[in-house]
Amino acid sequence: MSDLHYQTVSQLSGALAEKEISSVELTDSHLERIAELDPRIGSYLAVTPETALAQAHEADRRIARGEAGPLTGVPVQLKDNLSTSGIPTTCASLMLDGYTPPYDATVTSRLARAGSTLLGKGNMDEFAMGSSNETSAFKPVHNPWDLARVPGGSSGGPAAAVAAGLAPYALGSDTGGSIRQPAALCGIVGLKPTYGLVSRYGLVAFASSLDQIGPLTRSVEDAAVVLNAIAGYDPLDSTSIPAEPPDFTERLADGVRGMRIGVVPEYLGDGIDKAVAGSVKEAIAVLESQGAVVEEVAMPTSQAALAVYYILAPSECSANLARYDGVKYGYSDQEADGMWAALDATRRNGFGDEVRRRILMGAYGLSAGYYDAYYKKAQQVRTLIRREFHDAFQRVDILALPTSPTTAFEIGGIVDPVVMHANDICTIPANIAGIPGISVPCGFADGLPIGLQLLGPHLSEPTLLRAAYAYEQASEWHTRHPDL
Repeated sequence: MSDLHYQTVSQLSGALAEKEISSVELTDSHLERIAELDPRIGSYLAVTPETALAQAHEADRRIARGEAGPLTGVPVQLKDNLSTSGIPTTCASLMLDGYTPPYDATVTSRLARAGSTLLGKGNMDEFAMGSSNETSAFKPVHNPWDLARVPGGSSGGPAAAVAAGLAPYALGSDTGGSIRQPAALCGIVGLKPTYGLVSRYGLVAFASSLDQIGPLTRSVEDAAVVLNAIAGYDPLDSTSIPAEPPDFTERLADGVRGMRIGVVPEYLGDGIDKAVAGSVKEAIAVLESQGAVVEEVAMPTSQAALAVYYILAPSECSANLARYDGVKYGYSDQEADGMWAALDATRRNGFGDEVRRRILMGAYGLSAGYYDAYYKKAQQVRTLIRREFHDAFQRVDILALPTSPTTAFEIGGIVDPVVMHANDICTIPANIAGIPGISVPCGFADGLPIGLQLLGPHLSEPTLLRAAYAYEQASEWHTRHPDL
């Protein structure tokens, strides 16, 4: 097969079915490419050749028996906050250095049942807190399009791996844009499903009311294929939606004629790079030329989502990360005198600067005397934002806006945390509202990818995927790959 490492999941699945290549050969080829290129990119925290090849041999046997599905024999990378039994899961933090989960996340086991081969664990911002993949305790991730630039975050490892041909697809998590933003900056497809559509069991928690797992892929069709494998009710997750999901590939090619698309002017003006805004407007015009009905939809309240997020997410993370004390697993400071001194030293030295910052912000927002002024008020504004989205979707089927306000910036180029946090201004509203969103490549500026973001109401993934697929098929941005 030509250009093997930039084939889509669907193309690789077809080649495996036709016996053009075996899963063992495919897996070996990716492992060799990882060994060759990843030292420059840093997208993997752990590579698992023994697991991958054992699964590949089993996948080849399934294919020979005629029992293969669309993911059987296709390699995958998992973000390192997804639990993998017997394989370290560090969340890119010293606090979990050496921790090996005794169980699989639900998505891990579902992909294993589908026949995927696990190449390894993807680098990330520590505990998924960051927009650039620079807060990893072990190494930063470099953008394959320009190794001096960031890949986005927090799923920067998975996005860079897919963009660089180091994995056909990956799973990431999205709490405030951590799938969609790196997908945009790396020139691939990233899908954040409706909250509750994909089980969070086995995902190391950051902010439990916002976290969601989703695919990073090279095509919209691949995103639908992977979503078919991981979506569905899970009794182990109390927030899982108790309903049978549809086949997300079924209506991909139905087109957008008559679809109502809302353009949000608040996300195409100040604060958005002109090249980014221009590419997004051109992408919307392509959809309009295919028969979509485009109109402006004002959403002023959603602009408060960034402020709401940085009260709610730190509050939830301060509670979720309170469990890390160095007593039972992970990092433990052994030099301190006494239990309380050891606990203090463990948390001070085990967490990085950004994680400590968010824990302190959250603890402050939840503290006596400040709860009503911050956390309670943020929840009230969250309700207003959800209502604004609900009202918007009474007028239109989906909304179109940029995924990121800029293209990838230089590693070390942003040192102010407030400026860094603003990189998620376009993606955070979907997490606050719990709605699905997808990013697809829609252009380049100075050789760096730009992403178009589409948002829809709860459980509108079939519509979102259909619109994204229609645009993808009418453009060529998804066919470009970095020169490595």
